[in-house]
Amino acid sequence: MNLPRNARRRFVVNGLVQGVGFRLWARREALRLGIVGFVRNLSDGRVEALAEGPPTALNAFGLILSEGPPRASVSGVDVREEPARPGEYATFDLAF
Repeated sequence: MNLPRNARRRFVVNGLVQGVGFRLWARREALRLGIVGFVRNLSDGRVEALAEGPPTALNAFGLILSEGPPRASVSGVDVREEPARPGEYATFDLAF
């Protein structure tokens, strides 16, 4: 049986995404989807998430990030594919 190969994507979320619980919410959603990596605030007001997992889970995560939590107002999400690095992350963390 072939297991799906993991993919890795970097998401940068634009809009009103800091000070609204976005990172904790994104972490909870990533853990629910079985994604590993991290989420952090950027100094310019955006939020960055580096996520690794099955492509279908990453697709779902991207859609979820584009909606944001109730107090956020997402204006866009930039996505960049990166080479997968299995084993680099054991869970999905908050980074600072």
